[in-house]
Amino acid sequence: MNIPNGMSTPSAASFSGKSLLTDKVAVIYGASGGVGSSVAKAFAREGAKVFLVGRRPEPLDALAMEISKAGGRASASRVDALDSKAVEEHLQKVVAEAGRLDVSFNLIGTNVGIGTPLVKLTDEKFTAVAFDKVRSYFITMTAAARIMEKQGSGVILGLTAPNARLPRVNMGGFSVCGAAIEALCRQLALEAGPSGVRVVCLRTSGTPDNPIIHEVMAYLAKQKGVTFEEFTRSEAEVTALKRLPLTTEVANAAALIASDYASTITATVVKNSWTRHRRGTPDEAGPGGLISLTILTAARTR
Repeated sequence: MNIPNGMSTPSAASFSGKSLLTDKVAVIYGASGGVGSSVAKAFAREGAKVFLVGRRPEPLDALAMEISKAGGRASASRVDALDSKAVEEHLQKVVAEAGRLDVSFNLIGTNVGIGTPLVKLTDEKFTAVAFDKVRSYFITMTAAARIMEKQGSGVILGLTAPNARLPRVNMGGFSVCGAAIEALCRQLALEAGPSGVRVVCLRTSGTPDNPIIHEVMAYLAKQKGVTFEEFTRSEAEVTALKRLPLTTEVANAAALIASDYASTITATVVKNSWTRHRRGTPDEAGPGGLISLTILTAARTR
């Protein structure tokens, strides 16, 4: 079968003895965060060479060392994902060293103004809390797409929470941010698709094994006057599996979507967990406030 743009359709035989991402080159922004570090480990475990990016060198270096000791390939770089020039220069170095760019995943954290009603935000503040992360996505995604279009292949991933689908009160700019990211992923997928580039957004509820989210869940449990266990059980009750996803499960899903096994999946949102509205109405959204609240403290992972 002739496949356009040099793309290949993998068979079971072609993957014999290989991992999902064997010899792929992946750049992960915000790699020192809870989800970012899990994704980096999963990608490395599946055979990718991972380039870890963030603003804090110490945790990035520690993660790179951990991956290397486990037999993986990783390097760390201090790059601000909101600095377009720095992002471009870093990607050029990645291509010069590794020869190509196969996967780009932006997992940075930014302040999205959780807890503030929209009417309490100034226009300047709204622009910052709603679109700083979107701007970072635009910078990293388009920079990656330009390289991937030239080489004829590549995968760009994004991550959002259920709030992108179902707004909740006092979410500041978070719901707008998530919806914009999902729209950005769809548009770029259509524009870069003819060149063999896939763009996919993962949407997940709160991951309690993420240290930052665990902290937020503990705070919310205290506010409600219940134990941490009672709180997480109530959150799990609105999911189809009656449990919350773990960061490793988000990372494993990302590894699969980034692999050639998902070679036709693009321009869509892949839900890592299905939840229903708390009032009992089935919907794509759910307890997204959990993961969104963490963005207030997650900015240090950028």
